[in-house]
Amino acid sequence: MAKQNVAEQFVDILARAGVRRMYGVVGDSLNPVVDAIRRNSAIDWIQVRHEEAAAFAAGAEAQLTGTLAACAGSCGPGNLHLINGLYDAHRSMAPVLALASHIPSSEIGLGYFQETHPDQLFRECSHYSEMISSPQQMPRLLQTAIQHAVGRGGVSVVALPGDVAAEAAPDRAVEHALVTARPSVRPGDAEIDKLARLVDGARRVTLFCGSGTAGAHAEVMEFAERVKAPVGHALRGKEWIQYDNPYDVGMSGLLGYGAAYEATHECDLLILLGTDFPYNAFLPDDVKIVQVDVRPEHLGRRSQLDLAVWGDVRETLRCLIPRVRVKTDRRFLDKMLKKHADALEGVVKAYTRKVEKHVPIHPEYVASVLDELAADDAVFTVDTGMCNVWAARYISPNGRRRVIGSFSHGSMANALPQAIGAQFLDRDRQVVSMSGDGGFTMLMGDFLTLVQYDLPVKVVLFNNSSLGMVELEMLVAGLPSYGTTNRNPDFAAIARAAGAYGVRVEKPKHLAGALKDAFKHKGPALVDVVTDPNALSIPPKISAEMVTGFALSASKIVLDGGVGRMLQMARSNLRNVPRP
Repeated sequence: MAKQNVAEQFVDILARAGVRRMYGVVGDSLNPVVDAIRRNSAIDWIQVRHEEAAAFAAGAEAQLTGTLAACAGSCGPGNLHLINGLYDAHRSMAPVLALASHIPSSEIGLGYFQETHPDQLFRECSHYSEMISSPQQMPRLLQTAIQHAVGRGGVSVVALPGDVAAEAAPDRAVEHALVTARPSVRPGDAEIDKLARLVDGARRVTLFCGSGTAGAHAEVMEFAERVKAPVGHALRGKEWIQYDNPYDVGMSGLLGYGAAYEATHECDLLILLGTDFPYNAFLPDDVKIVQVDVRPEHLGRRSQLDLAVWGDVRETLRCLIPRVRVKTDRRFLDKMLKKHADALEGVVKAYTRKVEKHVPIHPEYVASVLDELAADDAVFTVDTGMCNVWAARYISPNGRRRVIGSFSHGSMANALPQAIGAQFLDRDRQVVSMSGDGGFTMLMGDFLTLVQYDLPVKVVLFNNSSLGMVELEMLVAGLPSYGTTNRNPDFAAIARAAGAYGVRVEKPKHLAGALKDAFKHKGPALVDVVTDPNALSIPPKISAEMVTGFALSASKIVLDGGVGRMLQMARSNLRNVPRP
């Protein structure tokens, strides 16, 4: 039997850790590892056109599965291209192992061609970033990197010089036991008892939920019913908590809607569940606040807490629910449900008037039709900017759909490469990239990755020929828009030239048919929808000071517009409010 080299051993360890794909661009120092993957049936090499797309794809795969994913870049400029996607994966708590191949080990520190110091460069966007300097070191270092990524939720980076990767592995390589899943964490009884006393002592309790409520929907609903609490959410909590939720009062923050802002400010106990909501200007400073989070470093960094609880949301609520008294007074909950329904009634009208005839097409209308036609288990990847707005307000969660975006890092160009990672997981599941023209063109080269692998991703392009969110930022700051206009081609023609299905839509009456045809197409498809660049309107009562921090209650709906089927749900919930 031929002796293994370090690269082959590296790939074997990744395979044992559950990695099934490595995304990247081949080249020089990375070649030994790519060749090892070629000869290993457990892992596929996925060739992308830009390493940033590789990192985004791996991050999306890790977010969807909760398990380790991997990407790689060659020495110097190759692995530097990974950094933006790795920042996004790290801030999304996605377990990703990044291989940053390195120049020959004998040349490190001597200003060699393409020399960088990846073990230093990636430290800010990783839990662990180290260099392998000898074959004997590799198995333990890679194991440590994997355990950091999986155990702490985020990125680990391993720098590996090409010459070390090609060396013979030690004869007696130890097969280490690998950590491939995170444990559940419950708080101590003392913290649970303190929390129970706070809940029992409060007359008006509000729950505000983030992505940490994943897997805890039933427990949140049971707790909300027990204490008669309205339930609001941050953007990353929407997919986990909004569906089948009779206590829903909408979303707070820059893209917020409904009564979430009022519910968080008019309670006397606010419980933050699994959210690291960054906009502290939207959080109250005159009510008692409890925060529950599995990452202790998140506790108290956004607002002053009366109690910090370190634990999983699900495990914490399972311990807490039996210890709190049942509340019978629904007045606060019912008041917030009514405010929520009224708020949605008010804003939904803005884009329901003659939308079928409006040219250019309202982007809100596009998102609404997309929500109706997409599969019940579709994965939506969403570009940062205005696509975030349309997804937040129109894509209806149901417990089976997923919505992935650069919601914490806020990078442009994330949707297309994230769709690549999502589609490789399951070719039979519908994956829709909600792309803006700015984000799409930034990494447009990786549309060719869809064609090369015949990935059936459907790109719905919101083409308003502008950087819409940036224009809004300039507008609210009192600046004229400048440098925000894009001169765009016919993207559908480009898609067809690349060998994909492409259709351009300029009239609303053609939209539904175009989307249906694209969804029926077996391979990659692009629907280039020409949308209205003036679809933004600012509420009339926003002052310059309010805009600066988006802080006051009148700014809770910064962008006027509809909220799709959420209005129907709010009306349904309102019907459940007891009548005197």
